Amino acid sequence: MSFFHLSDDASLFYLHTRPTEDKPTVVFINALIGQTEMWEGYIGETLRAHGFGTLSYNFRGQVDTKFDPLKELSPRLIVDDLIKLLQATKPNRIVLVGLSIGGLFAAQAIQNGAEAEGLVLINTLRKPGLRLDWINKSTFRAFEAGGRELLLDLMAPMLFGPSRLAEMRCDALKDDKYKITAEKDGHLNLMRNAVLADWDFPWHGLDIPTLVMTGFHDRVFFVNQDVLELSALMPNMKRINFEDAGHMIPIEEPKQFTDELLIFLSTL
Repeated sequence: MSFFHLSDDASLFYLHTRPTEDKPTVVFINALIGQTEMWEGYIGETLRAHGFGTLSYNFRGQVDTKFDPLKELSPRLIVDDLIKLLQATKPNRIVLVGLSIGGLFAAQAIQNGAEAEGLVLINTLRKPGLRLDWINKSTFRAFEAGGRELLLDLMAPMLFGPSRLAEMRCDALKDDKYKITAEKDGHLNLMRNAVLADWDFPWHGLDIPTLVMTGFHDRVFFVNQDVLELSALMPNMKRINFEDAGHMIPIEEPKQFTDELLIFLSTL
């Protein structure tokens, strides 16, 4: 357990294990409401058992971080923090793995000078426009009105595959669990600023090996034609589809996810 100090009022929580020999280090980038524990169970343990390094961390505003609640946690700030963390920790042979908007942050970090040997985009690809803008603003409003619980109850049937959804049902839709989110909440800050994310990314400029993972049960962000068009722009791209998973592939299918990641790493 370590903390990377950005300033007197800001620090990032991170976990870093170096690889054996000269193998790559997998750097995990969360979604907006995420944390290191998603990566540090089966996924991280399996990668480390195969000799790979791992680095997981939480954005400013996420669990165990220090941040100024009066500062807007913009996408540009999150990308800059990632670049600074990589410069400070110096992971060996970086492979960036980003979930949802975390994949966009990873790609933008590469665009801004972060050196990486590979990139994995998990349900990242989407086109800007009215639909995406509407989703971003409405999910922020739901989180503001009722917290993580309301947001999850509203979105789960459209984000998760059938198996995971069945597991979640017993704890969902319960009375009196929704609470107005405090104005200074870090996740609320991140979600409020997510509308500023620039999804018009030049994917054709990514010349490193890139693995695009898509969950077919993601009924919110997955638009098949958009994913086909955007992924086709990448000169060194491979696609993997998860027919039984939704948006949260690492949580829904951790073994298949890790197996595919190991195959990708073996090609670098």
